[in-house]
Amino acid sequence: VQLQASGGGLVQAGGSLRLSCAASIPSFSNYDMGWFRQAPGKEREFVASVNWSGGSTLYADSVKGRFTASRDSAKNTVYLHMNNLKPEDTAVYYCKAHTRNFLGSYEYWGQGTLVTVSS
Repeated sequence: VQLQASGGGLVQAGGSLRLSCAASIPSFSNYDMGWFRQAPGKEREFVASVNWSGGSTLYADSVKGRFTASRDSAKNTVYLHMNNLKPEDTAVYYCKAHTRNFLGSYEYWGQGTLVTVSS
């Protein structure tokens, strides 16, 4: 199982970025996918999630109305579209895959991609 996050970079405040997370997971469509971020000196925090079907999304209050999570199950990829970026969005962004079945709960993390927003 491998999650490969990409798309991070340096952007000015007010700009946009699209993060991608390509998942090498059998039965990708069984997994809920999430985005988390960790700023320097801070704990990792939830940003957004999209459920297994793509029909339901959740967002942290700090990104509501600016970020959009989506998935393309044909490509085994989840996206995070980030608009109107702010300096406080600067962090390493991680994707997570999570599923649950009769055997237990399973989660996998990607390696992270750095987003830097300059003021």
